[in-house]
Amino acid sequence: MSKKKINIAVIGATGFTGLELVFLLSKHPNVKINYLCATKKLGKSISIFDNRIKKILPKISSANKVKWSSLDLVFFSLPNGEAQKMINKIYYNFKKIKFIDLSADFRIINPYIYKKNYKKEHKAIKLIKDSIYSIAELSKNEINKYRIIANPGCYPTSIQIPLIPLIKKNMIGNEIIIDSKSGYSGAGKYLERKFTHKNLYSSIHAYAPKNHRHIVEVEQEVMKHTKKKKKFTFNPHLLPTFRGILSSMYVDLKKNATANKLRRELIKFYKKDKFIKIQKLDAKLGSGNVLNTNNCEISICNTKVKNKIIIFSAIDNLIKGASGQAIQNMNLIYKFPENSGLKWKILFFYF
Repeated sequence: MSKKKINIAVIGATGFTGLELVFLLSKHPNVKINYLCATKKLGKSISIFDNRIKKILPKISSANKVKWSSLDLVFFSLPNGEAQKMINKIYYNFKKIKFIDLSADFRIINPYIYKKNYKKEHKAIKLIKDSIYSIAELSKNEINKYRIIANPGCYPTSIQIPLIPLIKKNMIGNEIIIDSKSGYSGAGKYLERKFTHKNLYSSIHAYAPKNHRHIVEVEQEVMKHTKKKKKFTFNPHLLPTFRGILSSMYVDLKKNATANKLRRELIKFYKKDKFIKIQKLDAKLGSGNVLNTNNCEISICNTKVKNKIIIFSAIDNLIKGASGQAIQNMNLIYKFPENSGLKWKILFFYF
């Protein structure tokens, strides 16, 4: 195992994904955490937000106090629109630093689509070409060419991992229906401002059936990886559970394709990937096995309708859908073992 250590900072360390990131990084053998930054509770210990974090780490500080020249890598876990402004100020002056952004700031290649989706002008348009959207299993051969890594959204991760290899092989039809359900941590610390429906923590809530902003990621990346255009109907749901995603994808089989052939194709495609787990044909699937892991479990199931199948995909939205994948991308960049810092079952933590 490499003894090399990299110096890192986490900007936005006290949100759901930020805390998950700090917890995981605190156990990573090749990481030294130099700065934990936020806008509140300055000077306090990170453990007041997350009592799983036992390691003595730097006190929470303002990003204005960061000595950028001392860093190799910066993680950003900020609201959309904030990381791009900071990276734009740092990028050209500190050419050693690499950036992993957990927001949507560099996920969308077209700044017009970004503005339409996120209702704000992009503040670092010139840097988009210097970034890569990275689902780790799909970008291993390219990630080292870039300094800015756009960590994917949680729903798109659960969707693209099973679909892209099958679309690439022309095994499924052009119209795909996706039903995704997520724990409420996916909405962030301020979910009560975003979701005002009754019984938020004891009911299921469907939202954004027409224009959910994550679907443009899926369309963009499917086109990039497969050169094929597909029509996606996507509807997300918020569940009264803290973490976990289950995506159900309803697809038509192309001629000569079968559910078993799809399963075998995914096994072949991901045979070297530690975190992708393909279940037996027609296996039942839920989020239970993947909670607090960096795994993605996939099940291919037949239905009563001829040539219509369902692909189930389960991930933990805070880990494989955010912080775990960010660390996986870091491991690829620095040639650490891909599962370094991601090997153990992580303790449950409720806010």
